[in-house]
Amino acid sequence: MSPPGVGGHDQTTRVGYLGPEGTFSGEALRDSPLVADGVFGAVSPVPLPTIHDTVMAVADGDVDAAIVPIENSLEGSVDVVLDALALDAPEVRIVGEAIHPVRHCLIARVAVADSDVRHIASHPQVIGQCSALVRSLPEAEVVPTSSTAEAVRMVAAAEHLGWVALGNRLAAELYDCVVLREGVEDHPDNETRFVWLVRGEDLPARPAREAERFKTSLVFWGSGASGPGWLVSCLLAFSERSINLTRIESRPRGAGLGSYMFFADLEGSTEDARVAAAIDGLRDHCDEVRVLGSYPAA
Repeated sequence: MSPPGVGGHDQTTRVGYLGPEGTFSGEALRDSPLVADGVFGAVSPVPLPTIHDTVMAVADGDVDAAIVPIENSLEGSVDVVLDALALDAPEVRIVGEAIHPVRHCLIARVAVADSDVRHIASHPQVIGQCSALVRSLPEAEVVPTSSTAEAVRMVAAAEHLGWVALGNRLAAELYDCVVLREGVEDHPDNETRFVWLVRGEDLPARPAREAERFKTSLVFWGSGASGPGWLVSCLLAFSERSINLTRIESRPRGAGLGSYMFFADLEGSTEDARVAAAIDGLRDHCDEVRVLGSYPAA
């Protein structure tokens, strides 16, 4: 059974995203194939103040679903999402993903020369994705914000003209600002992977696709992790069954120095007997193994 408010074409699904209006998360929500396919029925976007708040809104039932960034091609994983899924919201599941191209703009309230820029506002991940531009403005102070749209909104309200923001063209239009420069990201193939979250395990009803590939996301940890060869033993559960891992990384578990949890993405569905057997084999070495989601790959 699908979670309440999800998967019915005659229902309205409240979908949380990092707000305010004009963020890349909002763009990803608008452009997601799952929305185009009508998987979530009629979508009512709900902007939320932080990424963590967005995950927890699903866990608390304040929204029916959410879309959050989980990985960027330049900056890597979005740790706040990984930590929330593993530690704060164990009942929340990934049910889909979308790859969204990211094009950053340098934005100001009015046209301003580089030599007059004194403050650059944006989300920390975006600051990292535009590091070359930031270095080219050495007199400017970097001001972290909760989102790119919040940065643009801040610049639009600034009393002084030495403020600029890194964000998208949509935010510039929404907040009546000007785009000084486009494509200021360090690499033109900058992409962010977003995941769809719901409370529960069922994928909402969606049209079947021919030869669709699936991906499964896991988190696991164990008291034996400090011993030699423990991680190798865990990974053998997959290699012995010819299951390809597409991502693996560790994060502190918050239980003292040297205590880590491991996140892995692998090819295949938990409905696949080989994948199910591999996960069972992983459990032989771990104190905790949790499937974060098994879903169609983008």
